[in-house]
This record gives sequence, C-alpha cells and structure tokens, in this order.
Amino acid sequence: MQATPGQSVTGFSFDNCLRNNFLEGKGFQAPRVLKTGTTIAGVLFKDGVVLGADTRATEGPIVCDKNCEKIHYIAPNIYCCGAGTSADTENSTGLISSQLKLHRLSTGRESRVVTACTLLKRMLFRYQGHVSAALVLGGVDCTGAHLYSVYPHGSIDKLPYVTMGSGSLAAMAVFEAGWRADMERDEAVQLVHDAILSGIFNDLGSGSNVDITIITRGKVQVLRNYATPNERPFKRIYDFPKGTTTILKEKVSAFPKDLGSEKELVHVVPDPDKMQQ
Repeated sequence: MQATPGQSVTGFSFDNCLRNNFLEGKGFQAPRVLKTGTTIAGVLFKDGVVLGADTRATEGPIVCDKNCEKIHYIAPNIYCCGAGTSADTENSTGLISSQLKLHRLSTGRESRVVTACTLLKRMLFRYQGHVSAALVLGGVDCTGAHLYSVYPHGSIDKLPYVTMGSGSLAAMAVFEAGWRADMERDEAVQLVHDAILSGIFNDLGSGSNVDITIITRGKVQVLRNYATPNERPFKRIYDFPKGTTTILKEKVSAFPKDLGSEKELVHVVPDPDKMQQ
C-alpha cells in the first residue's frame, strides 16, 4: 500500500503526541482520567450463584453517592455487577438486557448466561477498552449455574469465584481462604458478605453498604443494603429558630399597574466590604 506524504509506513502514527506536546507548551492542560473504585464479587454454590457489591460511587477523591446500586438486571435469571465508569456499566448492561429481551420474545425460550456473556464481550471488544466496564456476570439457566468475569477489553474468565474492581485483591484474599466446592446457600452469602466487607475496609474506592443478589433455579432474591457497616452514630439536624438570620435592609417596590396592586418585598444584603468602609 502506498503511503501518503506524512503517513507512517509502520502502522503507527505519533502525530497526536506531537500535537499534545505543542499544546502543553502553549499552556493547555489536558484532561486527566478520574480513578474509579468498586468491589464486586461472585461465587458459585450448590444451588446457584451469589453476587455482591459495595455501594460507594466516587469522582476521583470525592464520594458522590454513598448508596448507589451496582448489581444490574440482565434477564429474569441473570444479573451483572459493574465496576468502572457508572455510565458505561449501566448503559452496557441495559443494552444487553434489551437485546436478550428481544431474543426471548423471538425464541420463546429462557435466556442463557453464555449468551449474555457473548454479547457483552463482543460489544466491549468492539470498543477496544474505551468503554470502562469491568463486569461480574452470574445466572442460572437450563444448563446450570454460571459465573463469568468480563474485562473492559472483552476478555472473560469462567471461574467458581471471581472479584473485580479496585478492591478485588482484598475480596479475593477472603475467597481464597474460605471458598470450598458445593457450599450451602447461607455459607455462600456469608462468604460474599465478608469479601465485600474486606474491600470496603481496605480500599478507599469502596465503601458504605453491602448489596447481595442470590440466583437459584426459578428464583432471584435481591437483598438491597444487606449489611450497613458504616452507619452514622448521629444524624445532623438543623433546627434554627425564626429570626436567626438577621435582615439587614428591606426595600419595598410596587409591581406595574398591569400586574395588579400586589407588592414585592425584596431583601437586600449589603456588600460586607462596603460595610467595613
């Protein structure tokens, strides 16, 4: 293939690097990526799947939501935990959920977990990691219980227990120590609860409460705020008596005649600098 003037023949182009260096030299500050934080996890047990997530949403160093929902509905028998950019996780799972709904209406059959996994990984691979959605997908279908982790670039793992997010290492330590095959339902719920708590208390990007979703054949139980380990010991109540804020000046002006004879009361607070002069 004949290269045009200025085009790299190696397949790589560094024009944007030159442009960025030029703009930075002129004082332009490039936007920075905000760090995301989450702890999500899932585990297989004897009769199904247990999914868990924390409820903290962050904007870099700012906690912008203390009780957000990170376990998303995919199908009646399939749910998905999302880590990364909240808009990406919510819209990615919503898109695949709508596609599976159309598929169920077309075929008249229950959605399979592997179908949801295939749709998710194909969509994420298409965007080459620019859609920041790290997912834990779990469900129960006619072939049994399944648990997948789906990475933002489209790769997947199918394992008996998985974790994702910034608190995944702390949660995985709990899984490695406590998981065993063919666990009972209560054991699995407690293990996921402990794993999410480990992420909450050892990762700054995770926090607040623990959400749990239990999926078995023909039944789904969503336990919103299953545990609330970070409740405030007191609640701030603002109860100021009338007249606490002093009115410094009042000005009464009449409305135009066409608007009636009502009057407008305007409170004008003088500039503190002028008051000092």
